Amino acid sequence: LVLELNQVVIPTYGTVPDQQNLHSPEWADFEGKPDSLFFSDGQRRIDFVLVYEDETKKMTHKRSGRKQQKRKRQVYESNLINNGLQLEATRSVLDEKLIFVKVHAPWEVLCTYAEVMHIKLPLQPNDLKSRDSAFNWFSRFFRVDENIIKPEQEFFTAPFQKEHLSNFYIQDKDTFFNPATRSRIVHFILSRVEYATKNNVKKFGINKLLDTGIYKAAFPLHDSSFRHPSTDPDCPSERYLLYREWAHPKNIFKLQPLDFIRKYYGEKIGIYFAWLGFYTNMLIVAAVVGVGCFLYGCLTKDNCTWSQEVCDPNIGGNIIMCPQCDKVCTYWNLTITCESSKKLCIFDSFGTLVFAVFMGIWVTLFLEFWKRRQAELEYEWDTVEYLEQEEQVRPEYEARCTRVVMNEIIQQEEYVPYTACGKCIRMTFCASAIFFWILLIIASVIGIIVYRLSVFLVFSATLSQHINGTEAIRKYLTPQTATSVTASLISFIVIMVLNIIYEKVAILITDFELPRTQTDYENSLTTKMFLFQFVNYYSSCFYIAFFKGKFVGHPGNPVYWLGKYRNEECDPGGCLLELTTQLAIIVGGKAIWNNIQEVLLPWAKNLIGRYSAAARSEKVVPRWEQDYHLQPIGKLGLFYEYLEMVIQFGFVTLFVASFPLAPLLALINNMLEIRLDAWKLTTQFRRMVPQKAQDIGAWQPIMQGIAILAVVTNAMIIAFTSDMIPRLVYYWSFSVPPYGSHSSHTMKGYINSTLSVFNISDFKNASKPFSPWFGNQTTCRQVYRDLRYPAGHQHQYEHNIYYWHVIAAKLAFIIVMEHVIYFVNFIISYVIPDVSQKTKSKVKREKYLTQKLLHENDLNVVKKTMGNIADKIIKRVDSTFRPKAE
Repeated sequence: LVLELNQVVIPTYGTVPDQQNLHSPEWADFEGKPDSLFFSDGQRRIDFVLVYEDETKKMTHKRSGRKQQKRKRQVYESNLINNGLQLEATRSVLDEKLIFVKVHAPWEVLCTYAEVMHIKLPLQPNDLKSRDSAFNWFSRFFRVDENIIKPEQEFFTAPFQKEHLSNFYIQDKDTFFNPATRSRIVHFILSRVEYATKNNVKKFGINKLLDTGIYKAAFPLHDSSFRHPSTDPDCPSERYLLYREWAHPKNIFKLQPLDFIRKYYGEKIGIYFAWLGFYTNMLIVAAVVGVGCFLYGCLTKDNCTWSQEVCDPNIGGNIIMCPQCDKVCTYWNLTITCESSKKLCIFDSFGTLVFAVFMGIWVTLFLEFWKRRQAELEYEWDTVEYLEQEEQVRPEYEARCTRVVMNEIIQQEEYVPYTACGKCIRMTFCASAIFFWILLIIASVIGIIVYRLSVFLVFSATLSQHINGTEAIRKYLTPQTATSVTASLISFIVIMVLNIIYEKVAILITDFELPRTQTDYENSLTTKMFLFQFVNYYSSCFYIAFFKGKFVGHPGNPVYWLGKYRNEECDPGGCLLELTTQLAIIVGGKAIWNNIQEVLLPWAKNLIGRYSAAARSEKVVPRWEQDYHLQPIGKLGLFYEYLEMVIQFGFVTLFVASFPLAPLLALINNMLEIRLDAWKLTTQFRRMVPQKAQDIGAWQPIMQGIAILAVVTNAMIIAFTSDMIPRLVYYWSFSVPPYGSHSSHTMKGYINSTLSVFNISDFKNASKPFSPWFGNQTTCRQVYRDLRYPAGHQHQYEHNIYYWHVIAAKLAFIIVMEHVIYFVNFIISYVIPDVSQKTKSKVKREKYLTQKLLHENDLNVVKKTMGNIADKIIKRVDSTFRPKAE
């Protein structure tokens, strides 16, 4: 059997047998044990389950099609048996059309493929003393009870080798390979066994059989119900324990049992929850500082001199502002912006500057400490050298390997799917497709901008404003506010629709690229999807923060967009509040939509399925059939979970200067997200095939890029979007001589000095308002916070000296803030090592033991054997050439 198994290793994986040589699964009836995880003999464990519909009972397909599908399935199952797997088929209890094929991997198969896959297995228990953390006394209040979920024993491990079987820590053959490892090995075989040959091209793999409908499902089993422990005393009921101690909402403040999660679901899911938990814990510090800055803004808003001037009827009440659009807009009173200016004082304060600097440093601390934590998990979960030694080539890549090239490293010929020229053509095509779809996203953003510009005129005419009006609604429902809110809602809807399209486009492009390994595939898809999502989610925020209201000209000479639409200005309270509104709508709407899509939909589907089977509920249903009626996890697995959190990470870091409460909202969302993800994974989905993962993949460099960009964006938000720099310039330079008339530095007179004077007689006919001017005033004030010479000046309507001082101060602020934060981040990155000394010691100890147990023992055997042979040769030589006795 071992010889036969060795022959099926890469590249053949079995051959298609003749009709008369086909092997069939054993047939067995369900014996009424709903929690059984074994074949009918009660000895062989079920490592995987395949589900198909009996072709003889299908009514929707032609007879020839049914026969062809049956043939492919029979060949596939026969090849599985030829590869050493054992199969047992059982008909469904609830639906007689369904057949469940249970798969078991014997000990010899597990050993063979564990060596092929370079799976690391225990050598001996870890004998290094662990030092308790100084925070253990505090964290124990939040840890899972060790009497319920016992801590996993640590081992030194090495890649499995059958010839060194005696050196591995084997106490029981039935438990040496845990269920997660057994399922992973079986899935490896299922993905590489062929089922047909067409035009000299082999077709193989369970994924293609699932796509063509030959099988309806393929999955490993949950070990019990999540509601109650298994009735089998030998079953550990790990799913029940995970639900009770991890996924249940009552555990929202508890730490996650990461080792237990990894043991049940595999390293890929384990490292996702480890990262999400670490990110959530780091958000606690950011949330505390953010709330402190927000409270500082609330406490100091009453001392905001410039806001008081806006609301003062003797100052703001006497300032008449020019219309903000052509013809239909009217003159308006500055006191309209009173409420907006009060809100702006909360967010546009000195605390915001402190918080922006803090977040620039926080994001580096988060990434550096995560690298250390990730290095610990890599060692503890045996993924340190995973990418180099263990990861296998994707079956889709192997199927296309028809061209022969010379490998420069090993100086041997190898098969590849395309030549260097073909690879360049594929890369060019994919890059062009990505560029095209990004341009399409930008076009949708431009469409939203055109909507803003055109609908503003409608709201300006509908929501009529009068200078002396006293309507309460006018304080809150301005044309700018109505335009901003409706545009944000439309933008959110467009984003959600485009997301569905871009998902399919990104998958098609990545499939065409044909990456070699699954990690390469996921990293390539991750980069594309994030690039799409980055432009899709953040483009509107970048527009509001850095473009809106920046290029509007002045009332006598406004700037037109597309030659037709007058460029829109910021809300009277400033663009910072609009940016906050945009963030709140997108982040809030996204969270609600994701929860509906990820939680409510699977729950509703499972609920409908249970109700549809209510008439047959009195029947005892086996574990494999219960799991079949759960929802499949999907091909992309955790991709969308990572994407959701990284997009949130971008909102928290890139635009945090506009909303200090963003980390607090993210913290609350993530505490719920952890439990919701755990709940749906444990209760609503089939068990995922356990997969290895060394790290979080391409998300790590993506977050590093966001961290670098966040410093720039927050510095520019403070400089160009907020009003902080103009106020500081006025306070230190233009409130006192020679520019100002005050005897000491003050903010008094700031509003009057920043609003330039415009003569209404200079209005052009195309932009002159319909509403008549009343009173004896001949001037109005230019665009809010504009800095120009007044009418009658020799340089009228040109930017004044104050404007150029402000521009210089803004540029200087950006340069200083960026360099200070980047320098601090460089020091932090240098001081904090990526791998802790404790982890380095464990890695060195493991390598030493591996060399000693697996290599030095072999050398000793060779030396001993060669020594015996040498002694015999010497004795024979001595006896041959020894002189005869005289």
